[in-house]
Amino acid sequence: MTNPSSTSTVAAAPARRDRLDWKLCLATLAVIALLGVSLFTGVYTLDGHGEGSPDMFWITRVPRTLALVLAGAAMAICGLVMQLLTQNRFVEPTTTGTTEWAGLGLLAVMIFFPTASLLGRMVGAIIAAFIGTTIFFAFLRRVSLRSSLIVPIVGIMLGAVVSSISTFFALQTNMLQQLGIWFAGSFAPILRGQYEVLWIVAIVLVAVFVLADRLTVAGLGEEIATNVGLNYNRMMLIGTSLVAVATGVVTVVVGNLPFLGLIVPNIVSMFRGDNLRSNLPWVFLLGIATVTLCDIVSRTIIMPFEVPVSLILGVLGSIAFVLLLLRKRRYG
Repeated sequence: MTNPSSTSTVAAAPARRDRLDWKLCLATLAVIALLGVSLFTGVYTLDGHGEGSPDMFWITRVPRTLALVLAGAAMAICGLVMQLLTQNRFVEPTTTGTTEWAGLGLLAVMIFFPTASLLGRMVGAIIAAFIGTTIFFAFLRRVSLRSSLIVPIVGIMLGAVVSSISTFFALQTNMLQQLGIWFAGSFAPILRGQYEVLWIVAIVLVAVFVLADRLTVAGLGEEIATNVGLNYNRMMLIGTSLVAVATGVVTVVVGNLPFLGLIVPNIVSMFRGDNLRSNLPWVFLLGIATVTLCDIVSRTIIMPFEVPVSLILGVLGSIAFVLLLLRKRRYG
């Protein structure tokens, strides 16, 4: 007589093997190797000779690498969530004006509450990012656009208007230089004691993994989501809040990371389709790899100096954006 428990064990073994994705394991190892390169890339030596010291490894290199992981993964996942909720592949925080709204909120806190703490500035940026993203989503729900290509153009125009308002108030309050520093996304100022608030985005990442199925249903549209018993408006509110929190935190700590949420989800979708839950680990890893690689280039291209990582991301993102537009025009 066959033992039921042994039968279930034998039956479960192939299922576990199927779940073990060796490609994902290799990608994880590749990202870990890339992070290792990041840890040992820089002007200062860590062996106690020259200008550096072993303590620099824990003061600058480790915090910077952890910031790369958190910021890269957060902005890539935010892009995926926004594309899903709007059913548009060209939408992400920097093409909807969300980043510019976060910058305006940060500037407003600095003007009206000059002594505000980092947490206070972050709250201001998150609230402004939430308001801006809600306005953009409300616009999409009320205006019928014939082409999906118009959506990012509308978002970029809205972001330009908000950025102009920020520049005006920055000029009036002699804060234009600080505004420029905030929007020039860079990991150079990241030190121990200054990056820890970025761990807030880890909560956002966990929430997206937990809500992946509901976000997928919400992405099918209000009618289908309501028919299957999902509260569509509540899920849109949750999705918008998650994007606003991640964008606000990253903008305050790191600055602008343009097109990261556009490049990564589209590359993953081209090779793996549109299954949100199965794509999440890949978007997570590719987001980290992309921003880490760009940061290494920014640190080495003009050593001993470095350029903002947003410059490298902007060049790559612009090229990817044009290629996606051409691909959309060719295949529809």
